[in-house]
Amino acid sequence: MNFSKITDNLFIGDTPRRDEYDHLRDLGVRLIINMRFDRRPAIDLHQPPLVFLWLQTFDNPVLPIPIRSLMRGVHAALETIREGGKVYTHCARGRHRGVAMGAAILIALGYDPDEAIELIKVQRPIADPDVFYIRRRILRFARAWQTID
Repeated sequence: MNFSKITDNLFIGDTPRRDEYDHLRDLGVRLIINMRFDRRPAIDLHQPPLVFLWLQTFDNPVLPIPIRSLMRGVHAALETIREGGKVYTHCARGRHRGVAMGAAILIALGYDPDEAIELIKVQRPIADPDVFYIRRRILRFARAWQTID
């Protein structure tokens, strides 16, 4: 599994396999946010199972990540963190969509958008939040979050 610890409550990585769920559970992860369009999360057979939120999104500039999807993921993440759990966000390789969701969560937790982006880049060098269409979504999320915060 290829993932990075961003903060004590947030991990960003690639798509976890079912046999990696116990490792995530051992880390305290309770919520997995899947940002992939084409790959449904594998069912967790453990009782109680991990909670999955599948937000089907594309990774291209023509079909940007919907702000409503980022909002939905952030609300679920904040609830999980408030309850003492940790969150794992992912896309195919943990470079764009999972990173955008991670940045949105950090912004909702009080980080400045540029601070959130820099923290992710430091903690997960493979992340590419500066690609124009991902950075644009992160900044647009930050503006939208300010109106409801």
